[in-house]
Amino acid sequence: MLTHLQLKNFKAWSDTGNIELKPVTMLLGTNSSGKSTLIQSLLLLRQTVQSPDRTIHLNLGGDELHDFFNFGDFDNVLTQGATPRQFQIRFDFQRPENKGRVSAGSFQCSYGQTSSGAIEVQSLRLWQADDRQIAVTRREKGAYSLVMNAESQVRMKSRDLAPERSIALSAKALTALGTEGAMVEDMSLAVRRELESIVYLGPLRRKPERDYVWNKSKPGEVGVDGHKAVDVLLASTLLRGQDKSEIADSVSYWLKRMKVAEKLEVRQIGRSSRYEVVIHRDGVIANLRDVGIGISQVLPVLTVAFFAPPGSTILLEEPEIHLHPLAQSVLAELFVDVSKKRKVQFIVETHSEHLFRRMQTLVAKEKTKVDDCAMYFVEKGRKGAQLRLLNLDEYGRVTNWPDHFFGDAMGETREQARLMFERKKASQT
Repeated sequence: MLTHLQLKNFKAWSDTGNIELKPVTMLLGTNSSGKSTLIQSLLLLRQTVQSPDRTIHLNLGGDELHDFFNFGDFDNVLTQGATPRQFQIRFDFQRPENKGRVSAGSFQCSYGQTSSGAIEVQSLRLWQADDRQIAVTRREKGAYSLVMNAESQVRMKSRDLAPERSIALSAKALTALGTEGAMVEDMSLAVRRELESIVYLGPLRRKPERDYVWNKSKPGEVGVDGHKAVDVLLASTLLRGQDKSEIADSVSYWLKRMKVAEKLEVRQIGRSSRYEVVIHRDGVIANLRDVGIGISQVLPVLTVAFFAPPGSTILLEEPEIHLHPLAQSVLAELFVDVSKKRKVQFIVETHSEHLFRRMQTLVAKEKTKVDDCAMYFVEKGRKGAQLRLLNLDEYGRVTNWPDHFFGDAMGETREQARLMFERKKASQT
């Protein structure tokens, strides 16, 4: 699980400060304020560690099949006017003790641009909870120096120390470090595993098809636009005897909780290899293609919540899109329930007041603790994006409510009452 995140000179953020991340973290705020950038920074690292080119320092994207996001070039990422011309990403994490030798650690990396226009790591730091660490710093002519465990002296200096995929040292560097090389390799592997545990679902989900061909295999991911969600449901239903998966049943349960459907079912079309997804509601059975778009848009959200392996960090943008207010509210219950039972972390960018209000209620009902959820308000300031942690008390009340957060509901009610009395008074004269 990611426990902290900090960005410096990254797009709209000159410095986010140390953002504390919880099992359920919500990012709220105005449009184009910088909420999505917080998520994009993690996707940038995720697609970098997955790059087929191990010598790459940072993968800004461009491959539509394999990359999450196309960041453009260095200047598109760097905050305008930043001095020096470098940006930095840092995060802290905790891993279950049985998931490798490093159970907790930190990653911090800054990036700059060379005279040739290439993006290269300027400094890289990896450290464990016990303060064992490695620092790699770019020197003149592309050489890198290496410092172990905060020692002042430079242990090595060579081009062979250049980091790979932002997180690892070269094989030559690890060999030269001897026994310490194994420790560095464990640290890099822990960071890689944390980044590979990130699952992302974007705000634009693909519309459903009328029927699907299933190749009798389970997909590895749901996809950025959720296009593999139905494949996951097909595998969950049709392979049930082999893996005892309950994904489809769980999706049906939450659709019912949202009052958008009573049941989801997978049906084979004749004796062919094609299948359709049908929705049961009010005694009517309809193809997924023929029901309201809200169901097809939330289906990938529900699917990824139960498909992502335990220990995953799920990044969601606008999970509430096209849902009515009650269904939006139930999403808060989903995040809290799944994060507890499946040990999955949710980082959610949302504009939904209903989702936020239900989170407040869940705190008041003691269904979740203030320590298990974090809600941030992001807004534009004169010096770029600004972040405010919304302080909740034990009853779910916000003690530092921002101006113009979700509009002025009480003000609208007062204005309606005032106009009603004025019109009644005018009609009586």
